[in-house]
Amino acid sequence: MTTATPPVPGRIMPAEWDSRFDATLIAWPHHDTDWADMLDDVDRCYTDLTQALLRAGQKVVIATPEPERVKALLADDMATGHLLVARCPTNDTWTRDYGPLTVEDTTDGSLSAVAYKFNGWGLKFPSDKDNLAFLSLVADKALRAPVALRKRYVLEGGSIESDGDGTILTTSECMLSVNRNGFITKEEVERELAAGLGATRVLWLDHGALKGDDTDSHVDTLARLAPGDTILYVKSYTPTDSHTPALERMEEQLKEFRTPDGNPYNLIGLPLPSPIHDDNGDRLPATYANFLITPRAVVMPVYGQPRNDDMAAHMLSIAFPGHEIITVDCRALIRQHGSLHCATMQIPASWLPI
Repeated sequence: MTTATPPVPGRIMPAEWDSRFDATLIAWPHHDTDWADMLDDVDRCYTDLTQALLRAGQKVVIATPEPERVKALLADDMATGHLLVARCPTNDTWTRDYGPLTVEDTTDGSLSAVAYKFNGWGLKFPSDKDNLAFLSLVADKALRAPVALRKRYVLEGGSIESDGDGTILTTSECMLSVNRNGFITKEEVERELAAGLGATRVLWLDHGALKGDDTDSHVDTLARLAPGDTILYVKSYTPTDSHTPALERMEEQLKEFRTPDGNPYNLIGLPLPSPIHDDNGDRLPATYANFLITPRAVVMPVYGQPRNDDMAAHMLSIAFPGHEIITVDCRALIRQHGSLHCATMQIPASWLPI
C-alpha cells in the first residue's frame, strides 16, 4: 500500500547512503545489560564492528557507562584519532532505535537531529536510559548537534527507511502497535512522518516477520531501500521454511510498489539464513537485510554460513557498485535478537568534536 502526504517545505530525511554520513554511533555492551553472561563474545563482535567501521572510513562515537574498559579493548585503534569514547548510561546497545534521526534543511543544506521517544519496543524492555542517551551525549558535548525534540511520539530508527527524496518505507505491524502510540491510524502516522521527517510518500509493508524478533517487524530486518529505485528484501529460497509464506506475501506486495515516477522497483532478494537457534531451541532472527550503508562501504552481518553469506554479499555488491563489502560475524549479536544495523546509527561527522 502506498499513500501520499502533504510535503513539509524545507525538510527531508537523507538516505542512509548520503555522503555526509561519515560517522557512526554505537553503544557498547556492558555488565548491567542482558549481555552480561556473554560479554567476552559480544566484546569481540563489537571490536570487529568498530574496526570494520574504521576500515570503511568512518569516525565512530561509542556511548558506554564503562569508558575505560572500552578504551582498553580498543587500545590499538584509539591512536587513529577517529574514535570517540563517551561516558553515557544505557539500558542496551541498539542505537538504531534510540539514536538520532537526521533531517536536512533543504534551504541551506544543514543537518540537524530529531529526537523521538523510545519506549523499549512497545514497553517490552526497560528504556529510561536509552530514551535519554542521545540527549545526554549532546548535553555533555560529546556530540554537537542541533536537536528538535519530538518526545511525545514513539519512533524507532529501525522501523523506517528513507530514499532521500521523500519516500519512507515502513511496516504496519510496528508502526500501528498500540504499545507505542496507542490506537493510531496510518493517516496519523503519515502526518507525523511528514511533519518530523519531511516524508511525502509512505510505502506500507503489511506482511513479513522473523521468529525471535522483538521489534514487531522492523523494516530493517525485512526490506531496505537502495539507490536506483532498488529494494533489497529477505527472500526464502527454502519452501519448507516456516517463514516462507509470509515472506512470499511480502514479496508480492513489494512487486506492487511503484516509484514516484510510476515505475516498479528493482527488487533484489537476499537469502534467508539457515536457522540458528539459542540454547533453548528458539530460532534467532538472523537476517542479511540488517546491513549498514556508509559512503564508501556496506558493512554487512554474516552468520558462519559460507554459501548464504557469499550470496548475500554478491547481492549487495550488485545494489551498491563501487562500495566495498565488509563483513562482520554477528552470531553473537543475534543472541540478543538484533544484528548489525540495529547496533549502529549513521550521523554526520560534523557533529563530532574530533
